[in-house]
Amino acid sequence: MAQQIADRRDIDFVLYEQLNVEQLFTSKKYRELNKKMVDMVITEARAFGIKEVLPTLAEGDKAGVAFENGKVIVPACYRRPYQLMVENGWTSLAEDPAMGGQGLPHMVMRAAYEYFYGANWAMVTYALEGHGTGKMIELFGTDKQKSLFLEKLYTGQWGGTMDLTEPEAGSDVGALTTSARRLDDGAYAITGNKIYITNGEHDLTENIIHPVLARIDGAPAGTNGISIFIVPKIWVNADGSLGETNDIVCTGTEEKMGIHGSATCATSMGSKGLCRGLLLGEENAGMKIMFHMMNEARLDVGFMGFCNATAAFLHAVNFARERIQGKDLAEGKSSEATPVAIIRHPDVRRMLLWMKAHVEGMRSFIYYVARCFDLAECADEKMERERNDDRIALLTPLIKAYCAERGFEVCIEAIQVHGGCGYTMDYPVEQLARDCKIASIFEGTDGIQAMDLLGRKLGMKKGAVFMDFISEIKITIGQAKAIAVISPLAAALETAVEQLGETAMVIGKQAVGPTFKIAFASAHPFMMAMGDVIMGWMLLWRAATASAPLEKIIGGLDDEKKAKNLDKDKNAAFYDGQIQSARYFINAVLPITLGRLAAVRAGEDAVLNITERGFGGL
Repeated sequence: MAQQIADRRDIDFVLYEQLNVEQLFTSKKYRELNKKMVDMVITEARAFGIKEVLPTLAEGDKAGVAFENGKVIVPACYRRPYQLMVENGWTSLAEDPAMGGQGLPHMVMRAAYEYFYGANWAMVTYALEGHGTGKMIELFGTDKQKSLFLEKLYTGQWGGTMDLTEPEAGSDVGALTTSARRLDDGAYAITGNKIYITNGEHDLTENIIHPVLARIDGAPAGTNGISIFIVPKIWVNADGSLGETNDIVCTGTEEKMGIHGSATCATSMGSKGLCRGLLLGEENAGMKIMFHMMNEARLDVGFMGFCNATAAFLHAVNFARERIQGKDLAEGKSSEATPVAIIRHPDVRRMLLWMKAHVEGMRSFIYYVARCFDLAECADEKMERERNDDRIALLTPLIKAYCAERGFEVCIEAIQVHGGCGYTMDYPVEQLARDCKIASIFEGTDGIQAMDLLGRKLGMKKGAVFMDFISEIKITIGQAKAIAVISPLAAALETAVEQLGETAMVIGKQAVGPTFKIAFASAHPFMMAMGDVIMGWMLLWRAATASAPLEKIIGGLDDEKKAKNLDKDKNAAFYDGQIQSARYFINAVLPITLGRLAAVRAGEDAVLNITERGFGGL
């Protein structure tokens, strides 16, 4: 049976064979877990995603959200799966059960959520976005704030948002104008406007909790004077009961290219009365606190791009197996040749293998970073926790931007595999592409992520975090060199890693020198090249992991018998597929990456020298 949304065999491979999630079961935090329990969670998530969420994808896209008299009405088909997500505890899988979570490892959470995000991100985010709001309150809130908000956010009883962007400020958050005035009761009166607020208003929950960035009257200008406030749609009384409606009003929703079922709202605070908010954390610490939620959101956005990609790839490969068109090239001149499935055509196979390699690499990369979260939380030593936290910080902009960008490209390639069919609404790949595009834009555009990588992350601890990361890649390379079938791939990846390190030194020095603008003009190409090298690492790691079980199945057989085994044995075909993915990516994609790295080192400055008039259009 063809896989839907995500490839369960590949998920299991990454969890159990590549990253060894069972290692966590020996820790104090996860000692009550076992493989059977994890398998059951993923199986149930798959069933729920396919049965309840996936049917809302096209229907929700066609219906969209409705805006009437300040209220947002979501597609009717969202109501049942939302309620089931809440009732069945799917909203905060990795959080403490005492606070409404399920206490599962982050790796397992990602595996389960593949079947939600890939089925319909626009629908499930209504249930999941409250987690980020709750996490900020858990980390920075008072005991009273935690008791009022935390469990209801983690369980999905209340919705959450992230209110940063303003009409005139855009990504320049420090230029915001929303203000906060202290009230006698300890709360604050909030006045201002926000735009592009995902799920800023809807009718799925009784309350929505808005984390709002604002400047307290008299606070310093810029980001150093920004505070963050908890602003409920309905005021929450001291005893936890709901009070009066707060003056935070949705003034409209955006008409978008995709994610039509997701309410992207403009909001006004204090325009008709009193909008009250509670200070979260200390005054003027809003950006520091918000970055905790933004980093979680950035990981989720990269995950969204990947999940759209894996769904699109499965649609493409299944379509290619079923679509009969054209003769096999080997028999093209024969008048007796019959049409074959398009998966037999070399160019289609090229597109499919390009997609497969990226999807598999991104899955391993995302699960690897989830594993860093798990190892940090299970670590007994402070140094080990810091090492994993640093690794997460380094890789977050890459998860967000690389997976968003490559995820969209996979969706576009899936349309190409479908040919004319892919451009119609009769097939889901065009919607997946439309829905996926937003991932490279929101929670900080990919260009902003590249600037973060260059300006902040490469230089963490004087470059020691980056070099420690490179050292881990070299461990995999050393192990792969001892495996004859992939030893040449290890040598090729080693060359790419060395050039990545050299380029990082060049662009890093340039970024703090007089020609720093040239460095930042190359920040995005550098980031994408680093992402490519990470894909090569993940795929080589996969190939090394697959080589031993593959050898057990086909070792000692002659070529003819090997071919028959690969044709009939699913496991043999799967493991061989890992090696073929690595071969294709490292031999066909990484050479292009080396050219990109060389261009970054060259420091071409045409983008700075061209005049504004030189761009034309005047």
